[in-house]
Amino acid sequence: MPKPDELIVDIAALVESEQSNQMPLTVVTGGAVITGRLAPEATWRQRVSEVLTDSAHLGEFSAVFETPAKKDGPPTHLHFHVARILQGTVGIPETGGMYRVAIEDVSAWTIGDFSYSDH
Repeated sequence: MPKPDELIVDIAALVESEQSNQMPLTVVTGGAVITGRLAPEATWRQRVSEVLTDSAHLGEFSAVFETPAKKDGPPTHLHFHVARILQGTVGIPETGGMYRVAIEDVSAWTIGDFSYSDH
């Protein structure tokens, strides 16, 4: 099991402790580039639960995300919202999505998020 980058663990811990959702981050994981803003896990879970609750087909899964996160030890995952997977000159989805990435799977990262312009 790889040892996670201590800096990114510290960033995730700071996001968790301050209940902030303004930290822009771009990561490479499993060959994908994901860019967006980090959110505290509790905020991320709440938003995913809301989206599922509003779905006619997926509402029954919302309860899974209503369970409080376990808080023993440093963060193990990054929780992105308003995030995109970058592919070529586009970000998928265009409106941004909710992604959970294991910190140990991040092979590269940078502060900031990327966006594309038609100009």
